[in-house]
Amino acid sequence: MRRTAPVANAVGLLAGYALDRLLGDPRRWHPVAGFGQAAGALERRLYRPDRTAGAAFTALAVGGPVLLGAVAAAATRHRPVARAALVAAGTWTVLGGRTLRHEATTMGRTLRGGDLPAARRRLGHLCGRDPSTLGESELARATVESVAENTSDAVVAPLVWGAVAGLPGLLGYRAANTLDAMVGHRSARYARFGTPAARLDDVLNLVPSRLTGLLTIAVAPVAHGDRQRAWRVWRRDRNDHPSPNAGQCEAAMAGALGVRLGGRNVYFGRSEVRPFLGDGPRPEARHLKRAARISGSVGLAAVGLAAVYPVTFGRLVGAVSRRGLSAVTGGRGLGALVGGLGPVAAGGGLRQVGAGGGRRLVGAGGRGLRAVGAGRGR
Repeated sequence: MRRTAPVANAVGLLAGYALDRLLGDPRRWHPVAGFGQAAGALERRLYRPDRTAGAAFTALAVGGPVLLGAVAAAATRHRPVARAALVAAGTWTVLGGRTLRHEATTMGRTLRGGDLPAARRRLGHLCGRDPSTLGESELARATVESVAENTSDAVVAPLVWGAVAGLPGLLGYRAANTLDAMVGHRSARYARFGTPAARLDDVLNLVPSRLTGLLTIAVAPVAHGDRQRAWRVWRRDRNDHPSPNAGQCEAAMAGALGVRLGGRNVYFGRSEVRPFLGDGPRPEARHLKRAARISGSVGLAAVGLAAVYPVTFGRLVGAVSRRGLSAVTGGRGLGALVGGLGPVAAGGGLRQVGAGGGRRLVGAGGRGLRAVGAGRGR
């Protein structure tokens, strides 16, 4: 099984990515939308305006999908075909690359047609800004920024966590990212309650966002971009953004497209001024197709890396971990370690531990794509 599980995970990631690339979001009965409804019901029961309640809510809402993924992975540990099928289904469920690219190209087509009212209505599919007074340039900027950040949130990050942790990683990441979209934004209701979800999402995206930035630089030529310019802008501007992660993606995209992002963002009743990222003109409708092309190429590169990891470096990490555990337990495995902790740890005590315990979503199924700028510090 130690040999077949990594291969099954890799095959499942590739198959799930292919399903998203070909089919996009399911039109009905989307699991992420169902999770959002369940999380909303849990929030109504647990809500109090403090971080302790928010931490309990986050732990339960994210822990449930992680536990479900772990049980499914354990049940298929001797069934590589079933494991690959489950990982493929999970990957398809949590990815949103096709929907993201579709929204960007549709917005570009609408702007080129001069239909500003339709473009303003469509912006709500991508982010939580007030579109009522936005012209073509600001609508295009909002779209480019959303494509940049969501390429990490809806494509690269799920693949990274799927590669590192298999099915539990896929489901856990999507649960955390969806919670951030639900309660992680700055508002009177979620100022404290939403902080744990926002911080968890920030931590989970630290590596994927930086990988997204680097991959954006690498694939810039597919959209007639300049790698050297993208690299220069990324290094110079990536830490100017108030989010520890969004700036990594947006700065690289700004450099790849040769545009300047940032500025004043208006969210229904709230205004924020962001530092400028990049050089050159403000984005226009013509830049949106190029942004979508870069996003698609980054996704292809990311799934390639994600599929290679389980059968290469992931195996090495697993072997080192098993060797360290063997050294700790004298070669007798985890059972010996648990048994040595006494009857409470080995018996019902451990089982009891597990027993207790305004942003818009993109696409018809509600994939949980991030609404740029609407979140805590973004």
